[in-house]
Amino acid sequence: MPFGYNGKILRVDLSKGEVKVDEPDEYFYRTYAGGSSLGAYYLLKEMPPGVDPFSPDNIVVFAGSVISGAPVPGFARSGIVFKSPLTGAIADTQAAGYFGPELKFSGFDAIVIRGKSKEPVYLWVHDGEVEIRDASGIWGKTTGEAQDSIRKELGDERIIVAGIGQAGENLVRYACVLNNLKHAYGRLGAGAVMGSKNLKAIAVRGHGKPEMKDKETVLTMAKHFSTSFMEESSDNRGLHDLGTPQYVMGQNEDGQLPTHNFQTGYLEKAENISGERMKDTVLVKGEGCYACSVRCKRVVKADEPYKVDPAYGGPEYETLAMLGSDCGVDDLVAVCKGNELCNKYGLDTISTGASIAFAMEAYEKGIITKEDTGGLDLRFGNQDAMVKMVEMIAKREGIGDILAEGVKRAAEKLGKGAEKFAVHVKGEELPAHDARVKGHLTLMYALCPMGADHVQAEHDGAFTPGSDSFFSDRVEPLGILEPLELSSIDYRKVRRFFYFQSVFGMVDTLTLCFFAFAPCRYFTFKELVDLIRAITGWEMSLWELLKIGERKIAMFRAFNVREGFTKEDDWLPERMFEGILTGPRKGQKVDKEKLREAIDLYYEMVGWNKNGVPTKGKLAELDLFWLAGELDKQGKYKE
Repeated sequence: MPFGYNGKILRVDLSKGEVKVDEPDEYFYRTYAGGSSLGAYYLLKEMPPGVDPFSPDNIVVFAGSVISGAPVPGFARSGIVFKSPLTGAIADTQAAGYFGPELKFSGFDAIVIRGKSKEPVYLWVHDGEVEIRDASGIWGKTTGEAQDSIRKELGDERIIVAGIGQAGENLVRYACVLNNLKHAYGRLGAGAVMGSKNLKAIAVRGHGKPEMKDKETVLTMAKHFSTSFMEESSDNRGLHDLGTPQYVMGQNEDGQLPTHNFQTGYLEKAENISGERMKDTVLVKGEGCYACSVRCKRVVKADEPYKVDPAYGGPEYETLAMLGSDCGVDDLVAVCKGNELCNKYGLDTISTGASIAFAMEAYEKGIITKEDTGGLDLRFGNQDAMVKMVEMIAKREGIGDILAEGVKRAAEKLGKGAEKFAVHVKGEELPAHDARVKGHLTLMYALCPMGADHVQAEHDGAFTPGSDSFFSDRVEPLGILEPLELSSIDYRKVRRFFYFQSVFGMVDTLTLCFFAFAPCRYFTFKELVDLIRAITGWEMSLWELLKIGERKIAMFRAFNVREGFTKEDDWLPERMFEGILTGPRKGQKVDKEKLREAIDLYYEMVGWNKNGVPTKGKLAELDLFWLAGELDKQGKYKE
């Protein structure tokens, strides 16, 4: 019998209205494990190249992992893997909360969804059963209204709902999926793909938990985490006290807080949108995810100048930066309102903020006018305009219809030089970290198969000269012993980036919280190995964990290669080659020649050919040789 997982994967065909259950063997689970890699497996095996992301043939995979749902802090995450309507590339978006564990308790490790329903539906997954139920009564409703209706209809307030709002129904290309209204599967348009399938939500409830091989050890380690996590470092303590908003002031003081569409990295009144200001004013409480005592999720409430509903949580660092500083907005309540609306309508706050900031720059440059904006004065710093634009994007009204396509398509439509300040990679808008400042981000954004994703490797700050030994001590098992300058991208930084990327690939496959399990966070590699052994009974090593991460990297790259992405797509937006305008990092920019050299070296290091295609030898080494055959058929190995 399996330990830690159910051994069952739910298959749903919305076009046919059919469900069935797969029961893969242990080899499958140990090889693909969950999350990113499990999802990529189904996309690569069952979805032909060239599928339109809004086609019924796009496959959507909701997945936890072989260890998710164990009663350990950091095991609450799950992911959605699909082909992105924003980029046309593979997408993996993850969230914590309670959906992932509850899916596991319902009797399934993952849900693989294909097809399109003729009418709006939602899935009701509970204790080994599944129903495709009518959702016509909640189509057109907000995420909160839909969740309330589903719970009332099914008669259980403890049901966990992952659903979309009007943005997903309207096919906004970066519409997201919310679980419990506060936890967003945020990036790359999972909500839009669900909307294209007429799938409003997935509701889960379960009362069974997979057995663990050594439950006593698991509970002992979980208790140790709960009692000592916040005492290990000031960063850990800050997550409890302030959540991710703790990072606003540090980013600003170091000149890397995205401001005015990444023209600069410094906001004059950043303290107004800081975690400290939030704690002193609008914060109601902190909330935790399943089995976690850290409680880093912020819940806010306000009555003026905007009424903010605490049911929708509160803004993370990324939201404070992208709806705040990147738009030139320094009013905390306005950002909280923007966050609430994004969660109500089901919008990625990062891409939403980036799209509004792009429009603000276009407005100030005269590329769009008040006639285009419906009378809005769309200058940087206009908080009312920012809030209004969130609604216009979700509803595809006026200029919001163009911005709902993402900055890449919006810039192409507007023309007049707008492409020069459309800040994206492969079509995905940059998050709230500046690639001109951190070398890992320079490489991460350029090389990530999904686009500009800031959680594909650890950031550089913890491993620079003079940084806290708490972080550097934890990466010694990787052979990383030398601190490096923050912005460098030499061969040593490329090596370190690849190692950290492999760790994060493993973290995403096992659907772990990176605040607990990233290479420099709380749990050490040895403790993670011990936890996996205690849960599954598998005798894993750090080497095998790194190979799990490498396998994810190779599968994601192979997907993009077959979709027509090339080496030319591994690049940064023009803004990253322009000097930062003001602040402590004034003048700093990425060197194009050094970046090209670093990318070429990375290709060699990870086992890709000069065109960026994973070699047959590397795929064989990762037990993915079946992928080499597919790429060969498409002529991807021809010079």
